Amino acid sequence: MTQSAPQPRNWKLTAARILVLAGVIGITVFVYLIRDQVQTLQRFGYPGIFVINLLGSATIFLPAPALAIVFAVAGIPAFNPFWLGIAAGLGATLGELSGYGAGFSGQAVVEKTRLYDTLHSLTGRYGMITIFLLAIQPLPLFDLAGVAAGTLRMPIPKFLTATLFGKLIKMWIVAYAGAYSIGWVAQFFK
Repeated sequence: MTQSAPQPRNWKLTAARILVLAGVIGITVFVYLIRDQVQTLQRFGYPGIFVINLLGSATIFLPAPALAIVFAVAGIPAFNPFWLGIAAGLGATLGELSGYGAGFSGQAVVEKTRLYDTLHSLTGRYGMITIFLLAIQPLPLFDLAGVAAGTLRMPIPKFLTATLFGKLIKMWIVAYAGAYSIGWVAQFFK
């Protein structure tokens, strides 16, 4: 019985994985360092909301104030909640590519916990449905799901489609809640 020689590692793939992981870590650190200045982007209208949500979703496991900003800005009459939800949803969807990239890099970005193992299993079993349902909820569980989707090599178009539909629904809920509740609460303080 002959043993086959070990296969040489694909250095280009390894280099790409290292670059993706370094980029994800860099984005996370950058957003964390400028978190206090992010709110000033809202004055740039819908593009500012897009960027706030892009940066807020690009951080992995560090809280960013993106949802709170969408909620608060929705109470400003100049913003239409429908378009605010679209700008925020698109930004959040593209920002989630950082988690996917971290998972794709194959590096140990998350500790193997029971929660991660469960999300990895659900993403492997149900794919887009899992990503869609987790994209709707406002908890940071989606970061783990994005990492799981990356490690499972879910096709990027499927990941982005499921993420987009989930993020749009979540952002519309937040924007409409902000648009209608802020005025309702303000009437009690008049």
